[in-house]
Amino acid sequence: MPIEKAAAETLRPLAFREPSEVLDADKLYTVYEIARLLQGLDHDAELDVETENVLLDWAIPWMIKYADEFVFADPESDAEPGYYGLAE
Repeated sequence: MPIEKAAAETLRPLAFREPSEVLDADKLYTVYEIARLLQGLDHDAELDVETENVLLDWAIPWMIKYADEFVFADPESDAEPGYYGLAE
């Protein structure tokens, strides 16, 4: 349900961090690991399913915004996620 802007204590602009600020240039990550890193968590932090889904809701659009800065590696099997890393 929407709230009135006046009800919020503070408002701040939405800012996206650059991929190079989030990822190590020498590593490849799953989208799940990237979602955690975007929130300042360890890439292997334990999360409940609901929290992980919310983080993915933020990570996927961020990855699409910066798609030109990513490379993709095929998953090891059809049951595994793919891996993403910095293009340069």
